[in-house]
Amino acid sequence: MASLQDQLLKAGLADKSSARQARQDKRKKQKLKNKSKQDVVDENKVAAQQATEQKKARDRELNEQQQLEREQRSIVAQVRQLITVNIQNRGGAESVLNFTDDNVVKRMYVGESVRKQVTQGRLAVVKQDEEYFLVPMPVADKISQRDEASVIYRADTTEAAAPGEEDDWYAEYQIPDDLTW
Repeated sequence: MASLQDQLLKAGLADKSSARQARQDKRKKQKLKNKSKQDVVDENKVAAQQATEQKKARDRELNEQQQLEREQRSIVAQVRQLITVNIQNRGGAESVLNFTDDNVVKRMYVGESVRKQVTQGRLAVVKQDEEYFLVPMPVADKISQRDEASVIYRADTTEAAAPGEEDDWYAEYQIPDDLTW
């Protein structure tokens, strides 16, 4: 098949000099184009790459948030399970066990033997869903590893007055036997 230029020449609509001039102009334009050719940056590709990078960053953030939420739910479930499995009986309502929760003194009615176990550091008071429960101290340690706010009262971590120079002035006084806290 002949080119359009050949067809025009045969038809007599163009002459050889104009065809030659057209070819030269075409070559000059091509040379100029090749010389001044720079890397053509496709704006659409750049915008698409930026959009994908932004989407990846947003997806990473969402995944991290979801992972943190899953971990928090897992911790709450572990604490709840530790408490429900290891709840200790309060005994009778013979004596009062006082403890503080957020600078508010709370009361729990327990048996005398249970109160002694709490004050000796064998049992601890934990909080779950605004209720207070007694659990053994090793379980309280496990709970405090997961969520320290759940352990409300531990006899071993209370601020016991260590005998020092400033506390010696009352050391010779005896503590009454009927004093309970």
